[in-house]
Amino acid sequence: MSDKLELYFKAAQSAKIGIWKMNLQNNHIYWDSVTKCILEVPDEYEPVNGNGISFYTEGENRERIKSRIFSAIYEGISFNDKFQITTAKNNIKYIECICIVESIDGRPTNLLGTFQDITNEQNLINELELNVQKFSSIFSSANDAIFIIDTSNGIITDCNTRSTALTGYEISELKGLHNSELFPEEFKKEVRFFLKYNLHRNEYTVDETYIKTKSGHSLPVEIASGKKFQVDNITYLVCFIRDISERKNAENKLNLLSLAASETTDTIVIADDKGIAVWANKAYLELTGLTMEEVLGNKVGYLSKGPETDPHASMLMRKAILNKESIKITILNYRKNNEKYWFELNITTAFDNKNNFVNFIGVGRNVTSRIEKELELKALLEVTSNQNNKLYNFTHIVSHNIRSHTSNLSMVVDVIENTTDIDEKISYFDLFKEGTEKLSETIEYLNEIITIQQKTNIEKKQVYLKAEIEKTKKALRLVIKDSKITITDTIPEDLTVNVIPAYLDSILLNLFTNAIKYKSTNRNSTLEIGYEIINEYIVIHFKDNGLGLDLIRNGHKLFGMYKTFHGNEDAKGIGLFITKNQLEAMNGKIEVESKVDEGSNFKIYLNEK
Repeated sequence: MSDKLELYFKAAQSAKIGIWKMNLQNNHIYWDSVTKCILEVPDEYEPVNGNGISFYTEGENRERIKSRIFSAIYEGISFNDKFQITTAKNNIKYIECICIVESIDGRPTNLLGTFQDITNEQNLINELELNVQKFSSIFSSANDAIFIIDTSNGIITDCNTRSTALTGYEISELKGLHNSELFPEEFKKEVRFFLKYNLHRNEYTVDETYIKTKSGHSLPVEIASGKKFQVDNITYLVCFIRDISERKNAENKLNLLSLAASETTDTIVIADDKGIAVWANKAYLELTGLTMEEVLGNKVGYLSKGPETDPHASMLMRKAILNKESIKITILNYRKNNEKYWFELNITTAFDNKNNFVNFIGVGRNVTSRIEKELELKALLEVTSNQNNKLYNFTHIVSHNIRSHTSNLSMVVDVIENTTDIDEKISYFDLFKEGTEKLSETIEYLNEIITIQQKTNIEKKQVYLKAEIEKTKKALRLVIKDSKITITDTIPEDLTVNVIPAYLDSILLNLFTNAIKYKSTNRNSTLEIGYEIINEYIVIHFKDNGLGLDLIRNGHKLFGMYKTFHGNEDAKGIGLFITKNQLEAMNGKIEVESKVDEGSNFKIYLNEK
């Protein structure tokens, strides 16, 4: 018998099963080396009655082992149970404890048992139970309808509650139903092929089809098939079916909108939150001359800018995109072939139902014809306004100056006619002569102004500016010498200007004589002539240190007819008026900077186009 027991102990040790014994007569406790190893105590550890209980995890496990030992000692009841313990090294383990009661005359004398570490097995069981709980939770609460199909016969063996909402069948009606009954006749073959394909490939796939509800309605669905699994040699397939009716309706609406957007004559371009184009319609591509590849992935309009594109308008669009704001703007753009066109663009922001930004939507149209007409109308209005101002001046001449001259002449004639004194009559002839000369001068000015306006198409010529200045200085050499004015210039010998020579001659003559006429008597007079190039203009500066002008009081009437400001007897107020008209006839302009008793700087803009 002892040989058999020794053999049993050796087998237990080989299987890593611990042996323990409790002598109920003397309370002696025995643990073998395997038991001590499981409890992670040293080999020399000597157990005493009761201290083994402390290894069982406090709580339910400890109370249960106490109850089992008590029943074994006092009632002779053997047990086989599993417990969680905490080892001497504070590690959590799971063990299986078997206890057999030895009795003499019905009275327990010894407790013999085994002690086995089942931690790995228990962890696997716990994990499996957790997975089962997770699957059960997913299975019952999933938004998709889930069907488990026996692949040998196509019968639905299980389904979740969502399947009833999708199909209209109760779960009890679905279980045992062949899966093909869920699909309209025209789709059964397609679904059968889908399921058969998945059985062979054993991988997750998704397809779209229709199901037939209990009431006979067809619903668009997305069917997904997972991997196979086996239970008791039966292969099952898990299928997930999702109602996509809303998505299909949205897709149909989107397709209609896309068709409308594609065929409309208005341009449409859609961009992301950075202003990067993600879609454009045919009208936009046709207007810009760009391809879809050139548009997508780039900032909207980056290829449409050109030399005359308004940078302020571009800045406003960039600011709107940065702040995710809507904006309406009209801007001059360029086609791919550099042809200009006016573009009216309305950028709106699209947000979802949670007020999250989605896209920019730009709707635009070619408004070149309208803008050109507006610009033409504006130009006509400017011309009309200018002509009205000129007409006002002409009217002033006719109504005031000529009438004054004729009135004076009439009075002289009347006096001559009503006197019999020959000497007196002769004395009035000087007055009559002066009056006719003034009338003639006024008419001459009027003719000159009309001539300037009528000869706007006179061909311009290239002349050397330095030579023209020297020619004017030579013509005025006696006046310059007499006035003691110092005239200097920084004009290069080879600088040419595109002008009507006669007009340039008149302009130079007028500006020279003005500098002389309105020089200051408090200082040596100077006239400095310089130039600069601004865009298409050559700008000539005539800077003097003369009497200067109060531009706040008189700037608005400086270039009007018969406007004088210093009370000079020889001032007629016609020179600057004629100069302004001559420059405008050459598409140029005149500006002035001036301070009283410091001098003036007249800037002559000669248009080189």
